[in-house]
Amino acid sequence: MDRRAFIGTLVGGLVAPLAAEGQQAGQTFRMGVLSASPPPLSPDQALEFRSRNPFWVALKDLGWVYGQNLVVEDRWGESADQLRAAAVDLVRLKLDLLWSPGFAPAAHLLRETKTIPIVVYQAGVDLVAEGFVASLARPGGNLTGSQVFQAGLVPKRLELLKALVPNLSRVALLQDGITTTAFPSALTNYTQQAAIAARPLGLKIDTFVVQHRDDFASAFLEIARARDQALLVMSSNFFSRRRKEIVDLAVKHRIVTLYEHPQYAEAGGLMSYGANTDDMLRSSAVYIDKILRGAKPGDLPIEQPTKFELIINLKAAKALGLTIPPAFLHRADQVIE
Repeated sequence: MDRRAFIGTLVGGLVAPLAAEGQQAGQTFRMGVLSASPPPLSPDQALEFRSRNPFWVALKDLGWVYGQNLVVEDRWGESADQLRAAAVDLVRLKLDLLWSPGFAPAAHLLRETKTIPIVVYQAGVDLVAEGFVASLARPGGNLTGSQVFQAGLVPKRLELLKALVPNLSRVALLQDGITTTAFPSALTNYTQQAAIAARPLGLKIDTFVVQHRDDFASAFLEIARARDQALLVMSSNFFSRRRKEIVDLAVKHRIVTLYEHPQYAEAGGLMSYGANTDDMLRSSAVYIDKILRGAKPGDLPIEQPTKFELIINLKAAKALGLTIPPAFLHRADQVIE
């Protein structure tokens, strides 16, 4: 049930569909999508996903029909080498636009092209500080989209864990070392921010990096051996695609876990604190619409969420044998019963 109407709004927001300036009647555009994930099991599975995903629904509402006036080239990768090869392949096709859910794929695309527009969804890094755009207001190059500087939200997430587990002293941090090797400072910055935020709370951070797609079970065994009382899972598109496995392992090892995306709580995770991802997906579609109609990516500001949601799953709490205090529940924007 919803405790408060708390809808994440983005800088720039969603706008009404633009007039078809810059788009010739009957013209077909070609978009490449690079995802840090395994490919779908079948074409039917991919079509079913696109029929309900907010990004693809928003594109359709804006007049872009998959397979008609918008032809999509999909590529996937579960390692840095696979993503690099896929980026090379997409750029070779000389597409009209590239879309990247997450920054790891975008980093590989940026290495291969400085001319094809790239729209990144939820880059989890500070794009300005890392030198990938000139400024948030005017990126200036061929990259635009949205960023959520996840490291900056670590203090709030640790405070939530501390409030839920008053005797908390050790927190595990689970990171994606599979698809982020092209951008290692993302892991370093996150770890540093976690260590800084942990000190005033009297917490010790133990970092665990998943280096292979089959390493999740062993990572949770290491977390259990370290006797960490809670877990913070760093977001990545690759992790998101494996979220059911991660959630099930957290329940199996009975560890209080906080996730960054609401999909984890919806999949049975204990709780999440982060931006409204559906809103950000729809906003990403708006940017693609603008670029296909003639806008330059360097003129479109990098969007950032301004509000965040705390979601608690009571069924997961029961499975963990955890009682959520009423005061803590009152802080939630949504409670899943």
